[in-house]
Amino acid sequence: QVRLVESGGGLVQAGGSLKLSCRASGRTFEINTMAWYRQAPGKERELVAQISSGGSTEYAASVKDRFTISRNDYTKNWVYLQMNSLKPEDTAVYYCNADTRPVRANYWGQGTQVTVSS
Repeated sequence: QVRLVESGGGLVQAGGSLKLSCRASGRTFEINTMAWYRQAPGKERELVAQISSGGSTEYAASVKDRFTISRNDYTKNWVYLQMNSLKPEDTAVYYCNADTRPVRANYWGQGTQVTVSS
């Protein structure tokens, strides 16, 4: 089992920055890919960014060049999302996600609210 706890959300003005953090506990040695998803009211949950165990990253087109995902390479139990140049359309609940190997499982955090005012 892996437990994920997000922090760092809040209210920010458009153009501002926030950094989200996600701490994993439990069987962290099995964690493979970690990711951030978000869900805005009335919309489906969408992938924002992901990072593999080897450090490869992928971003949604809407956040590329504004957001940066990173993880603690030593302990592999922290993942971060640096969000710059925030826009009102970035307003959503942001969720941390992790998948594990060799036992294939997928875990979610409880989410953290990000609100960007115009």
